[in-house]
Amino acid sequence: MENIERAETFVERLISSERLTEIGLLALRLAFVVAVGLAFIKVVLVITRKALGKSSLDPVIYTFVLNAIKVITIIILVTVCLGMLGIQMSTIIAVIGAAGAAIALALKDSLANIAGGVMIILTQPFKKEDLIDVESSSSGSISGKVEDIDLFLTTLKTYDNKTITIPNGIINTSVLVNHSKEDNRRVDCTFGIGYDSDIGEAKRILKKVCYDNPLIFREPEPLIGVANHGESSVEIDLKAWCRTDDYWDVKYYLEEEVKLAFDENHITIPYNQVEVHIKKERDNASD
Repeated sequence: MENIERAETFVERLISSERLTEIGLLALRLAFVVAVGLAFIKVVLVITRKALGKSSLDPVIYTFVLNAIKVITIIILVTVCLGMLGIQMSTIIAVIGAAGAAIALALKDSLANIAGGVMIILTQPFKKEDLIDVESSSSGSISGKVEDIDLFLTTLKTYDNKTITIPNGIINTSVLVNHSKEDNRRVDCTFGIGYDSDIGEAKRILKKVCYDNPLIFREPEPLIGVANHGESSVEIDLKAWCRTDDYWDVKYYLEEEVKLAFDENHITIPYNQVEVHIKKERDNASD
């Protein structure tokens, strides 16, 4: 009975103490600040989302901006709450700085990928659905269509339907070739004809093959000319322009139709030949 009375007395003193009142008021203020802060963050994100929705930004940039604003506003809210609890800003900054240095050292490769992702998002050397070649000293040459871009990785779909993920840090430090950046693209072909064939006739045939295909532009006009005198053939360059989306259709068309047209007009396409001369030495020695 005596123990119960002591407990009741302790609770009464605790409830009536000024310290508890201060803690309660602080908890109420903290809850109010958190509620207002979360509501403010939600409003900011809604306004930002509507503003970005009216712009022509790439979806990757859209997501990146929203996530960045969300993280920054949450950090500010947490810092304010810690300040209300009596933790000095200098202490918070020191802790964040020390933690940031440790994290940066442990995750330097990941941070390099994030930096590469930010650079890709800002400079936009390519976008989704672009055909690109990534020529890296560590991984060689990789080609494919861009399927996805995020802060860490870029995903490509190869011509034979393989999925390749490349860290953005590698892309940011590699030679990048974008085949889809421009609307038009030039198709370069080289054809060899025999030295006894008529060069003028061969050039006329090449021009006719180009003009027979509506995918090949008339302007700029296809460029046709002798490029080299090879060991077994005269090499003629054909450079024709088309839309980027039609590149492979035009490429395969030219390679096939030129061969058929040359055969029809008796223009020979020689193959490498080797002439062997056998020298016979007479044996003048007496038997």
